[in-house]
Amino acid sequence: MLGFLIAVISGALMAVQGVFNAGVTKASSIWSASSFVQFSALVVCLLAWMFTDRTNLLSVFHVDSKYMLTGGAIGAFITYTVIMSVDKLGPAKAAMFIVISQLIVAYLIELLGIFGIEKQPLSMKKIVGMLIAIVGIVIFKGESA
Repeated sequence: MLGFLIAVISGALMAVQGVFNAGVTKASSIWSASSFVQFSALVVCLLAWMFTDRTNLLSVFHVDSKYMLTGGAIGAFITYTVIMSVDKLGPAKAAMFIVISQLIVAYLIELLGIFGIEKQPLSMKKIVGMLIAIVGIVIFKGESA
């Protein structure tokens, strides 16, 4: 139940952040807004670390698969693509496409067992669920394309 609640909060925060970031971009530029977003995230993370964790910051380099250290760089492009999609599609449509894309890619990662994730068997229920979600997007999008 806690995981579900955290996921719901995450989705809500992502929707609000996308709108805020798109607004900042209108006053500046996409890369300056993205830089500010990433810098402010760094400050918040460092403050949270100082008050809660205090483990060695360099211990992140002990990760076995060094490619996993590129998550922050990927985060910069996530910020960019969320801002652009919210600007071009609006928050609701952008969120739907983002979530469906996340779902499809995450399921492929599980099916293929890549990036250290345990391989999962193909599930028709999950495929039907994704197809229903995609149909929902088509219905939601309607004639406003």
